[in-house]
Amino acid sequence: MEEYKKGKVVKGNITGIMDYGIFVSLDNYYSGLIHISEVSNDFVKNIKDYGEIGETIYVKILDVDDSLNHTKLSIKDIDYRMDGKSKKMPIKETGTGFEQLKNNLDKWINDKLEEMN
Repeated sequence: MEEYKKGKVVKGNITGIMDYGIFVSLDNYYSGLIHISEVSNDFVKNIKDYGEIGETIYVKILDVDDSLNHTKLSIKDIDYRMDGKSKKMPIKETGTGFEQLKNNLDKWINDKLEEMN
């Protein structure tokens, strides 16, 4: 039996899916729930898009209750279908980059100088 600790990423098997979360079996003794709020940082329209019964996934342990052999789990910010490593979130660019600054800097400086005088 594996030792389960908060923050650890482990493999589990999906045993059930409900509108509020995904049930995962970690081994013959421990199981847990990925609450819908721990599935994605984005809005989850259909939780069934994130897994199917029988699928093996990686999960991050948020909390462990050893007396009940129950865990609270998350798949947010990890690559839960590949290797469980943290996802690197790409930086979203605005599309114009420094173009607006380049085009307006002189005007903004002149406007501010006039305002100060």
